[in-house]
Amino acid sequence: QSIGCDDYLGSDKVIDKCGICGGDNTACKVVSGVFKHTLTNLGYHKIVEIPEGATKINITEMSKSNNYLALRSRSGRSIINGNWAIDRPGRYEGGGTMFTYKRPNEISSTAGESFLADGPTNEVLDVYMIHQQPNPGIHYEYIIPGDNVISSQLLAHRRPGEPLNGQLGMPENTNHEEEDLLRETDTLAGQSAGTFPVIQPGRFPSHQPENQVPAVQPPRQNREHNWKQIGKTECTTTCGKGSQYPVFHCVNRITHEEVSESYCDSSTKPIPEEEACNLFPCPAFWDIGEWSECSKTCGLGMQHRQILCRQMYANRTLTVQQYRCHHLEKPETTSTCQLKICSEWQIRTEWTSCSVPCGVGQRTRDVKCVSNLGDIVDDEECNMKLRPNDIENCDMGPCAKSWFLTEWSDRCSAECGDGVRTRSVVCMTNHVSSLPLEGCGNNRPSETTSCNNGPCAGKVEWFAGGWTQCSTECGSGTQQREVICVRKTEGNFDVLNPYECSYLEKPPSQQSCYLKPCGSKWFHTEWSTCSKSCEGGFRVREVRCLSDDMTASTQCDPQLKPEEKEPCNTQDCIPEIDENCKDKYYNCNVVVQARLCVYTYYKTACCASCTRVANRQSGFLGRR
Repeated sequence: QSIGCDDYLGSDKVIDKCGICGGDNTACKVVSGVFKHTLTNLGYHKIVEIPEGATKINITEMSKSNNYLALRSRSGRSIINGNWAIDRPGRYEGGGTMFTYKRPNEISSTAGESFLADGPTNEVLDVYMIHQQPNPGIHYEYIIPGDNVISSQLLAHRRPGEPLNGQLGMPENTNHEEEDLLRETDTLAGQSAGTFPVIQPGRFPSHQPENQVPAVQPPRQNREHNWKQIGKTECTTTCGKGSQYPVFHCVNRITHEEVSESYCDSSTKPIPEEEACNLFPCPAFWDIGEWSECSKTCGLGMQHRQILCRQMYANRTLTVQQYRCHHLEKPETTSTCQLKICSEWQIRTEWTSCSVPCGVGQRTRDVKCVSNLGDIVDDEECNMKLRPNDIENCDMGPCAKSWFLTEWSDRCSAECGDGVRTRSVVCMTNHVSSLPLEGCGNNRPSETTSCNNGPCAGKVEWFAGGWTQCSTECGSGTQQREVICVRKTEGNFDVLNPYECSYLEKPPSQQSCYLKPCGSKWFHTEWSTCSKSCEGGFRVREVRCLSDDMTASTQCDPQLKPEEKEPCNTQDCIPEIDENCKDKYYNCNVVVQARLCVYTYYKTACCASCTRVANRQSGFLGRR
């Protein structure tokens, strides 16, 4: 037969969700809610109060954040994450129950922190949040019983030494060292020693079922054998308060020799009662926590762990002052760590030849980030601050000369008929590296171009028209005139073929002219190529002021100086958008900060964030 929660053989009573033996789930109610208040000040903020007697406690952060949950008793004793010290996840005793503290640390997890406990609590507990960033919401839930749930009937059915609402009593034979240990633990936790009911073995008599018939024992003097205590069982612990039981054997009353138990009446055999043993506290020991993550993903970093002085007593592990562990060497709380050897920069090629045959150009070389296995990896795996230059300027000396040109003259050399316009052309050394650098060469730009101001009228014989204006306003130029063979008639002239006047000396049709010295004039080169193909670039040319003898001058009119720089290709660039490249997690900024985009998994899971940082990196290198 089974034993019910009331400790009676054959009882079918069970504990309901309210924690009541034989209850019908109506003596309690579920209290739940979500704390969503907006907080402004950093530090501890109270979230919810857990009353005495609460069970099935669940305090959960609705999403991961940089905030922490904290738990404290109403008396001020810190249970979890108190006094600005963050405890590691684990099990912590407080309020008469055991709390399980969870803090997921996987980078892909979005779950927040949580406190879980079965209860019931034996005092009021306060839940706090250590506020450091916006509150994601805290869900809380617990079950509270109705009035008078812990009744005298429940106390009567409790075994000696069992917890009362999860709180162990203190036996009368507790030694002074144990009392000091308990007081010391309470002092470290921030509260004074409490007073709890003293439970003595045998204080509460066991209840005898009504249908049990008392055994009839034969008179003691007629028995030849009886039960005798010959010793005790081994203590369950070597220190820190264990338990043991007396051992009874059947012996001859006269000779005290042990005999088979069949000689003794089994109904008279004493029931072994639990006795406390080895009450002295166990030696203190260092409780070593787990190492934190390495501070660096490659190369030499640091990791930390929590070291606490702990002592075992009455199946409870207590935190005590560190002087109790002075007989032991304290483990290190910090250590160096290295997950892997960092990748390094390698120069794979020599410098290329300069991009220009003369003047200032650029040269490049191949620089790669190489892992410790010799594989080429993404640049983000190496220290960008130590990256060798892969591009630099190079000076190939003075360039060959470029053609410098003036604008075409405004006047045609002939007032009528065909004429020419002129310009000045000179070959000089340029100083702008983006200009054409092939030198002047043999393709000298033309200094003249044809022009025509309409037909002219003829006259008899060799008819020489008036000289045209000089082709230039200053300096050396040319003048032309029309010379034709005509025959004069009455009031008219008939134009003849030139051979008709061949016997006559033909007047010259062109001559040189010089009106005045030109002084200084502006000369410029051709425009360079545009610096960008879209989103606005610029192009440049070199402009110089030259005198009549083609030497540098400062006498040109500044207001007439041609532009040396102008915008070009101002149309917008069309970016490429990949609809499949998106972030799958909300905290991809952490992946970028931790430089995890070099790994295929994170590059896919946080595609958008990793792509943006890669574009910024390439843009930065391009600007250099």
